[in-house]
Amino acid sequence: MNMSYMNKILWVDLSKRTSCVESLPDELKIHYIGGKGFGIERLTEIFPKGDPFEEQNPLIFGTGPLTGTIAPCMRACVVSKSPLTGTFCDSYFGGHFGQEIKYAGYDVIIVTGRAEEPTYLFIEDDRVEIRKANHLWGKETDAVYHEIKKELGDATIKVSCIGPAGEKKVRFAMIDCDFHRHAGRGGLGAVMGSKNLKAVALKGTHLISVYDPERFAKAVWEANEALKGSEGTRALTQGGTVGACFDFSNSMGFLPVKNFSGGVLKPEIMEKVEIAQHQNKLWLRDNACAGCPIRCAKIGRIREGAYKDTICDNIEYETLGLMAGNLEWMDLGAISFTNWLCDNLGIDTMSVGAVIGFTMEAFERGILTKKDLDGLEPRFGESATTIELIRKIARREGIGDILAEGVQIASERIGKGSDELAVHVKGLESPAWGPRGSSGMGLAYMTGDRGGCHQRAFPIAWESLGQGPQGDKLEPLSQDKKAELVAWEQNLLAAYYSLVSCEFGRTGISTAIYLHLLSGATGLEFNETEFLKVGERIWNRTRLYNNGNGVTRKDDYLPKRFEEPIPDGPHKGHCFTRADQDRLLDEYYKIRGWDSNGVPTSEKLKELGIDKRT
Repeated sequence: MNMSYMNKILWVDLSKRTSCVESLPDELKIHYIGGKGFGIERLTEIFPKGDPFEEQNPLIFGTGPLTGTIAPCMRACVVSKSPLTGTFCDSYFGGHFGQEIKYAGYDVIIVTGRAEEPTYLFIEDDRVEIRKANHLWGKETDAVYHEIKKELGDATIKVSCIGPAGEKKVRFAMIDCDFHRHAGRGGLGAVMGSKNLKAVALKGTHLISVYDPERFAKAVWEANEALKGSEGTRALTQGGTVGACFDFSNSMGFLPVKNFSGGVLKPEIMEKVEIAQHQNKLWLRDNACAGCPIRCAKIGRIREGAYKDTICDNIEYETLGLMAGNLEWMDLGAISFTNWLCDNLGIDTMSVGAVIGFTMEAFERGILTKKDLDGLEPRFGESATTIELIRKIARREGIGDILAEGVQIASERIGKGSDELAVHVKGLESPAWGPRGSSGMGLAYMTGDRGGCHQRAFPIAWESLGQGPQGDKLEPLSQDKKAELVAWEQNLLAAYYSLVSCEFGRTGISTAIYLHLLSGATGLEFNETEFLKVGERIWNRTRLYNNGNGVTRKDDYLPKRFEEPIPDGPHKGHCFTRADQDRLLDEYYKIRGWDSNGVPTSEKLKELGIDKRT
């Protein structure tokens, strides 16, 4: 039974320099499946409250029952309390590191404590070593990968690490997972840095069994065939997320422009950064995460300009939207170089784009001066100054020390009305989908468990089709039926993140096929209603955690920017009034079974079998 689980949790205490292994409880599998579910359960148990930089805040590397198998589009996650938002945070990564956790014999690795000096972990099956990393401290991620693999004498070892931004506890520092696949959002790299943990290196020799090999193989075939026949899969393979999203977002007025003040990019910028430019000027070949047939990643080289010959990964839609759009850059080479630079410094490109956009508008309005900015003059459309500013943020130098706090805290420190320019929900900088053309997207941002996020629900996809998942009619600007849609999709994605599946798998793989994969791999049988109930249980658990850390209705509102009418695009003039937001929240809380302040009721918790430990 449950054969694709390794049935082990590895605990490492850096303060005591000890490690131990705990059996994975069957109850945890039944109620939470894996990934996100395991993460919130263990986070609640270990660290219900406290400052995210306290040494007992755990860093939880979680897999799911399908991670490391031949099921397509599988990933892993990192869970902790976010130093950016002060809430629950789960961040997902592809590549090969997650699979290696399973090959080393574990479903979950939990790191607590704080090392006395820079340290890295080396885990090889039952062997767990806490090694000195003084020689790695201060180095960028590319160098860390190279030196650890050289030091251990094995190029196949998988590594996750932080750059200088994580060491300096930049609140949106990321964890870079072998190779340049990121646990990017929420500042979990800063949690890693607060523990003096530079890297985790893994080597595993265990094989993963499945419960019913014949049934599992059939489900894998179904999943691959579904992906092969999907238009969404083809779009991602051919053009990555830029090809799949950028033109659509711009044409619909969702693109963030000039710190989210607009939604449509100038044509002269658009022609410089459209997908054909990436294909002709950057890309060399496709790349894929372990076992994924989509191959949405691209390896490239900057072929002209000031950053010529830099070898680079592809620019994702979110990065392009928050730089070409939000900062009005039209130099594709500069955007690609900045993407590469952020990877090496260990800093989230999405938060960077939002923080720099905030800084540019504050400078444009005279809130920040050249003196405040260490002599720099960051302006929309200009990249060289911004690149220097990013280096300052990553190392907390000068003005970078304030901006490294994220837009919420930075605006509080700067004052002078700058909070009205800070685009975030619960401290998490907004992604590259401006919501003023989508009432559902606005509600998804308002109620996201890790802050304003497009990966907890994406109503735009349904609204653009004009109908919901049950075929019911949807109007993008109407508030009708949006609470039902958002809550349903949040439950579904929370369940998917327990597997742990990549969002892009949904371009072809249905919930029914995922459940065939799960039952073939583990013997656990869920119908779609039961699977959604797992997602609802996870969602309510994260809300309880956030409630216990001070989050209530007051935190479930959009930033001031989205209360301003959008000046362009097909939804010109639309905005979210406070009355709009109150109506959406009231309906959403009622559907969720929460009280008027956004707290799950005892009846809902009893229904889901949740004890209120927070």
